[in-house]
Amino acid sequence: MTSRVTPARPRTGRRPWRRTVVGVVVALVAALTPTALAPPAHAAPALLSQGRPATASSTEGAGFPASAAVDGNTGTRWSSAFSDPQWLQVDLGVQATLSQVTLVWEAAHARAFQIQTSDNGTTWTTVWSTTTGTGGTQTVPVTGSGRYVRMYGTSRATGYGYSLWEFQVYGESGGVVDPVEPTDPRNPNFGPNTFVFDPSTPTATIQSRLNTLFSQQETNQFGPQRYAVLFKPGTYTADVNLGFFTQVAGLGMSPDDVNLNGHVRVEAGWFGGNATQNFWRAAENLSVTLPAGVTVERWAVSQAAPYRRMHLRGAQNQIQLWNGGDGWSSGGLLADTRIDGLVVSGSQQQWYSRNSEFGNGWTGSVWNMVFQGVTGAPPPHFPNPSHTVIAQTPQIREKPFLYVDGTGEYRVFVPALRTNSTGTSWYGKTPAGSSISLSQFFVVRPGTSAATINAALAQGRHLLFTPGVHRVTEPIQVNRADTVILGLGLATIQTDNGTVGMRVADVDGVKVAGIMFEAGQTTSPVLMEVGPPGSSADHSANPISLHDVFFRIGGPGVGRATNTLTVNSDDVIGDHMWLWRADHGDGVGWTVNTADTGLTVNGDDVTMYGLFVEHYQKYQTVWNGNGGRTYFYQNEMPYDPPNQAAWTNGATRGYAAYKVADSVTSHQAWGLGSYCYFNVNPAVVADRALEAPTNPNVRFTNMVTVSLGGVGTINRVVNNSGGTANTANQVVYLTNYP
Repeated sequence: MTSRVTPARPRTGRRPWRRTVVGVVVALVAALTPTALAPPAHAAPALLSQGRPATASSTEGAGFPASAAVDGNTGTRWSSAFSDPQWLQVDLGVQATLSQVTLVWEAAHARAFQIQTSDNGTTWTTVWSTTTGTGGTQTVPVTGSGRYVRMYGTSRATGYGYSLWEFQVYGESGGVVDPVEPTDPRNPNFGPNTFVFDPSTPTATIQSRLNTLFSQQETNQFGPQRYAVLFKPGTYTADVNLGFFTQVAGLGMSPDDVNLNGHVRVEAGWFGGNATQNFWRAAENLSVTLPAGVTVERWAVSQAAPYRRMHLRGAQNQIQLWNGGDGWSSGGLLADTRIDGLVVSGSQQQWYSRNSEFGNGWTGSVWNMVFQGVTGAPPPHFPNPSHTVIAQTPQIREKPFLYVDGTGEYRVFVPALRTNSTGTSWYGKTPAGSSISLSQFFVVRPGTSAATINAALAQGRHLLFTPGVHRVTEPIQVNRADTVILGLGLATIQTDNGTVGMRVADVDGVKVAGIMFEAGQTTSPVLMEVGPPGSSADHSANPISLHDVFFRIGGPGVGRATNTLTVNSDDVIGDHMWLWRADHGDGVGWTVNTADTGLTVNGDDVTMYGLFVEHYQKYQTVWNGNGGRTYFYQNEMPYDPPNQAAWTNGATRGYAAYKVADSVTSHQAWGLGSYCYFNVNPAVVADRALEAPTNPNVRFTNMVTVSLGGVGTINRVVNNSGGTANTANQVVYLTNYP
């Protein structure tokens, strides 16, 4: 949409110089007045809204964000879409008693609008309204209180949208937001669950810590403990055996800056050789040299266990994604990784490899192996072996990562956007991107309130979440373009009181990486929202990207959410995500951990790389935007429908695992697998795994449906095409649709 630039005009009655002089006089009088004579009355109304988190129903474009209306700069403005109604709201952080609101309109102003307040951002009370708005600068008296204040426009005065240079809320604050502490980039406080080693640390000390963590975390699938183990540049001897919710990472600019002589591995002994529950762990930014005489590294994992930006040295060596079929496994991801030797997939049901280099190739296949931008990938063949090979990755930004520079300062490197890429971003080359000092980050430790987190964001800080569970009672609101949010140790944001966990504005270049979202007991409408409804800004040159972002509903206890992740912005990149309604653990059942949908995509030109969505009670994934692309999709339908009537969509039995809306005119997906295991009632049937409009520009390549153990039926693969997966014929393939 073409943006309009309207010159600013004089703002009659708005005299900042006069307010400044008055403020100085008031301050001097206050300073000279004896304390004993100070009146006990409330303080004079203060400007409460400036710099606070702001959101809006829509924006005209990326250059007109909601935050521009509360930034104190009369040269920037918020502008909405060209329709009614529209709103702009500000979160004051705490409850406040309000006295007046000043609106500084651009020419595109409201004829009819209301000023509304809310304690929770959901239920609103109108405290002032007009149907004869004149534009310009309007100062309106209000009486009321609330934490959230919004302008709700119902009728525009022009054919354009609503546009405010400034939205100023005055009153008395009813509370105090915790201060936003600075971060020392040379000695940051990462909390008690982060362990940083350097080459001077005794080997025995390192190994003792690693052994203690593994002993505690080997079976700790649903506990609140989270850990990060970080190695500064150098050479170490260590056997890193990763349990649940443990991340091991190097702190170099290159994986080869940190070399571990030993192992970085995952085993499945705790579960009798079954690796299908080896979730939630990560290895990143390290090189590994195996011990003398050893040629095998094992990475026996399933979902949410990335092996990212790693280097396994030695052409004679191999990494086994499980050991040759002795146990089940359901992974997984290799990304931006160099394996000098061979990759053996073993019993892995499916696997996604992206922008990696396999010196001696790959061997193995079960149902759905996808290779994208990989050198050393096997030849394309589908099915049996089921190898989907895509030569290049059209557009990707690798995950941001923490490192220590040559002066000892902690920094975060943000890789640049790459187009039509093959191979790693770092092996034999200098990574492109930008570096941010940790001094520009707010380090979030468990117990920090969402109000304080939002205050840090409003000050322009990035966020680094330390290992632990971070409970929020209001959304974390990301409004500033290019904000980086990075988690260590699978840091987890848990939604309490039915709140949304995080909202990202429709702005350029936000990166969210290494974060897990956990649903609380009270139903949240959505756990994460990227862009407000109606988002339409063009982010193709600098997209929002999500890296290793995971979601969980149930497992540790009851969790509930109607939707899990909603993407409203255009051009968003998803780089490895697992959205999971729990099928085991505590707080699990058809009427217990309720959740309708995993992923909903409303934006156009959204791309998902390595997407895993499981066990939701309606559609697993709903795609409403045009131009969408998915490279690798893994799904399990819900295990627990009690009967067919409980899981029926009109005349359709069950819900598709991947639904492309009837209105969509262009969409592509490669390497999709959907499985059923209706163990509560094996008579349940899903009519189809994939559902899409019949259109030559809506295309699917290489699909598989599986009735796991023959328990349940998927009648068709896509629409009415493909065979039936059931007890008699458990695996069905389809190479193309239409």
